[in-house]
Amino acid sequence: MTMFAPTVGVSSTHPKNMPADHAALPVWNTENWFYENWPVGQKIRSLRRTISQSDSHQFNMLVTDIHPYMQDQMFAESEGIFGKRLFAGAFVLSAGLGLVATNCVNAFSYGYDKLRFIKPVFFNDTIYTIRTNLDKWRRYKELGLIRASYEVFKDEGELVLYCEHLQTVKYQNPADFIGKTEK
Repeated sequence: MTMFAPTVGVSSTHPKNMPADHAALPVWNTENWFYENWPVGQKIRSLRRTISQSDSHQFNMLVTDIHPYMQDQMFAESEGIFGKRLFAGAFVLSAGLGLVATNCVNAFSYGYDKLRFIKPVFFNDTIYTIRTNLDKWRRYKELGLIRASYEVFKDEGELVLYCEHLQTVKYQNPADFIGKTEK
């Protein structure tokens, strides 16, 4: 197994609108990774999270999704094909990606591809996520693109969701990429 150097909380963002001694401190739970720091092939696994009925209800009310498969116990049991209520796929995507989300101040979401809801997730299922850096390429004058897969599993390893996330990430040294980008 290839080991990668830790980069969490090793430097500060140095904001100018706070006391200098505060701005110099490393930022908790924030990464300062640049394009050059994202190793292709790196895998990370999240902690597990058991999701509850209240998670479903709060999410569905927030997004105004009151589909009977998620909100109507009688319908789900008597007419639904699973015989019980399930989580919205959008919630599984959000929760699953949130479990391995980084707070990298140099990366921005570019979009998602190949999103598939493979199996249903029900109340009290426990999920976790594995993220794999698939590839990266030089794209813009100051930003490259990273493509990572997200596999969300439930319980003891049953794959329930797959997608690929594209992110733009700042170059640490943009001058190194002059003449080597697509745009």
